[in-house]
Amino acid sequence: MRYGLLLLIAVAVLASELPLRGQAPAAPAPAPAGNVETGKKLFVERACWQCHGLAAQGGGIAGPRLAGRVPAWAAFSRYVRRPTEEMIPYPQKTLSDGELADIYAWLRAIPAPPAVSTIPQLNRK
Repeated sequence: MRYGLLLLIAVAVLASELPLRGQAPAAPAPAPAGNVETGKKLFVERACWQCHGLAAQGGGIAGPRLAGRVPAWAAFSRYVRRPTEEMIPYPQKTLSDGELADIYAWLRAIPAPPAVSTIPQLNRK
């Protein structure tokens, strides 16, 4: 009886996440406006650079490259607040939503690196 009720609740929750027939899925929430220059400063001040590098290029085994591959705002902010890997969490009292939006704006402003196929020195035969 108990498991049947739990299963029913789980099905109801999952069904509530699905769009109704004929409706498009809801668009992801847009990122809040952030200040690129402030974000660049905060990236250093909050020690993000120690793992991700000063240009968000990645720190070898410590932190992944963020430049050119920043996820959507919802996934980014969720991960920063509650990381699942070795990164330390940054709760709102440590890093406000506005500050996080500034860092996100800076990371999004960094252009993606060129494709390897477009670098002649790497494509010599």
